[in-house]
Amino acid sequence: MLKTYNEINEKIKNGDVVVVTAEEMIKFVEDRSIKVAADEIDIVTTGTFGPMCSSGAFLNFGHSDPPVKFDELFLNDVMAYHGNAAVDCYIGSTRMSDKKPFEYGGGHVIEDLVSGKLIRLKGNSYTTDCYPLAEVDTEFTIEDINQAILCNPRNAYQRYVCAVNSSNKTLYTYMGKLLPHFGNAHYAGAGCLNPLSNDPDYETIGIGTRIFLGGGIGYIMGEGTQHNPTNRFGALFVKGDMKQMSPEYLRGVAYEKYGTSLSVGVGIPIPILNEGLARKTAVNDEILLTEVLDYGKPKRDKPELKQVSYMELKSGHIELDGKKIKCSSLSSLFYARKIAETLKKWIEDGKFFLNPPAETLPTKTVVKPMKQTSKLKFLKDFKQNTLTYLDNSDLKTVAKNQRFIIDEDKCINCGACVSLCPTNALYLDKDDRLAFYYEKCIGCLLCLDSCPRLAIKEL
Repeated sequence: MLKTYNEINEKIKNGDVVVVTAEEMIKFVEDRSIKVAADEIDIVTTGTFGPMCSSGAFLNFGHSDPPVKFDELFLNDVMAYHGNAAVDCYIGSTRMSDKKPFEYGGGHVIEDLVSGKLIRLKGNSYTTDCYPLAEVDTEFTIEDINQAILCNPRNAYQRYVCAVNSSNKTLYTYMGKLLPHFGNAHYAGAGCLNPLSNDPDYETIGIGTRIFLGGGIGYIMGEGTQHNPTNRFGALFVKGDMKQMSPEYLRGVAYEKYGTSLSVGVGIPIPILNEGLARKTAVNDEILLTEVLDYGKPKRDKPELKQVSYMELKSGHIELDGKKIKCSSLSSLFYARKIAETLKKWIEDGKFFLNPPAETLPTKTVVKPMKQTSKLKFLKDFKQNTLTYLDNSDLKTVAKNQRFIIDEDKCINCGACVSLCPTNALYLDKDDRLAFYYEKCIGCLLCLDSCPRLAIKEL
């Protein structure tokens, strides 16, 4: 039976809409059938929560008296882009603080702003006749400014690769801390809960689609940069009003020796307009595949080692050439699930309605590499990387006592530390929340610099 957006919105208004999460849809179809699901289910909710480097915010401060036209400006010592109108700026999540590099950046400014904290604004101007003020040094909260618009050019990747490291050096990457000699593996994404995995052909996802964004309501503006649907690496360009958002779903993160970013919560409702969409939203982790890539090789010859399913990734281990490798996620399945559940409740409570896209997203674009006309220069020679590291025999000599604490207020349950723990003292429990088994900890501290929220502190 075919349905329309108007029919589904009428059900939302009347309080008789049938909504399930993507995980619940899988079970429903297994127990019943695609046809029954298409008839009985109106909406499937999705969710993902993880680091999305291509994120940032447009801010408007209002005019000063006398007026200023910013030339340079800093928010909590993080440089913001000034090349807009006189008192507008764009703060990017990966721009790092000059005073606290690799610890605080634009993503943290966004989190602090949404949290209602005071932000220090320092700016200067080259001055003109109509903008005579040379310097500004003030403090503000999100309520003191006119607009705070989250504007993320590339979010919610349909899938992401699984990263490993064959070299003899620990690598610090945007995929987290990768131990040498295939010591661990990291991946990202929520698998069957991921929005674009549930509508891979963009039947219902397009320009103007209303979504869950950062704990508030946002909209899809178009395809994300590097949108590559032909290879199942689709992405979204999204925006939303930060004054409606929550710091629970916008978290500044920092990766040791790599930089800063922002973990963003995104959830999209998929209306079940036909049997095809019922089938697509019943996708499970067993058939969702991604590549295992070796980050110990330069990008120009980085090999794809194998295809792996999200079922295997979520199991906590992957197998590579007969070797069992501990694997954990940079994304938080706990929060992805919470987003899907929250969006479901909004719809059931009549607080969130659907709107058809004004235009669907492209399905055949291909991403091209950068055109480079100058000679390549490498700061590091991959062949000369060396590192002394702890292997399993070395670990036995480490004092068997806890040498760190975990700040529960900062932890986002991503599990980035889990694959680094050689004794499974750190693990995700049945609810995908981080847990710690004190008796197993041997104090090796391999987890110490792995946390993107800096929640693990040495005692």
